[in-house]
Amino acid sequence: AVQLVESGGGSVQAGGSLTLSCTHSGFVFDDSDLAWYRQSPENECELVASLNYGGGPYYAQSVKGRFTISLNNGKTTGQLQMNDLKPADTNKYYCTAPTRFGYDDAWGGWCQVLDAWGQGTLVTVSS
Repeated sequence: AVQLVESGGGSVQAGGSLTLSCTHSGFVFDDSDLAWYRQSPENECELVASLNYGGGPYYAQSVKGRFTISLNNGKTTGQLQMNDLKPADTNKYYCTAPTRFGYDDAWGGWCQVLDAWGQGTLVTVSS
C-alpha cells in the first residue's frame, strides 16, 4: 500500500498537547522527507510543518513555536508534537513523504489525495 498511517489524534482542551505519529510498514523515511498538512478554513491544503522546505525546517506561521516535526532515530516514525493547542487547530491532519511520492511539499493537492487514500487523524480542541 502506498498510504502512510497517522495516529495520535483526539479531543483536548485549549492549552493541551497531542503527539501525532506517522508510519509506513514498507519503508523508512529519508532524512528530511516528512511533511504534515491540514485543510485551511479557506478550504486550501495547508502545509503545517515540513522537515525540509525552502532549505530547512518549515512551520506555518499559525503553529510556529507550538508544533515540532521530527523523525525517530530509526527513521521509521514521523511525529508532530503539538503544544498549546487552540480551537483553531481543530482539523484532520495528514502526513506524507512528499519527495518519495514525487511531489513538492507545497503541492496543493496533498489533502485531497491523502484523504482519498484513507489517511488522516482528527484533532479536536475545545475552548
